[in-house]
Amino acid sequence: MAARCIAGREGGDMIAASAGVKVMVATKPVDFRKGADGLAALVREQLRHDPFTGTIFVFRSKRADRLKILAWDGDTQAHWPHAFAA
Repeated sequence: MAARCIAGREGGDMIAASAGVKVMVATKPVDFRKGADGLAALVREQLRHDPFTGTIFVFRSKRADRLKILAWDGDTQAHWPHAFAA
């Protein structure tokens, strides 16, 4: 699995990535109306990466006060659309 909540439960305090997992952070803001499919398309078309390789992609809002995280664990696409405090 690419990422999991620490303590193995939903709502854990941290998201931990397995050893060797790449984390890519977009430097330009994205449209936060995009869902998982829209972010995966953005990864393919703009970043020129495959969103289904296990890499974790982090996106920020225009005001840089929220984050969205997109990850693939080999089985299902995980999309954390929650607003994280900056």
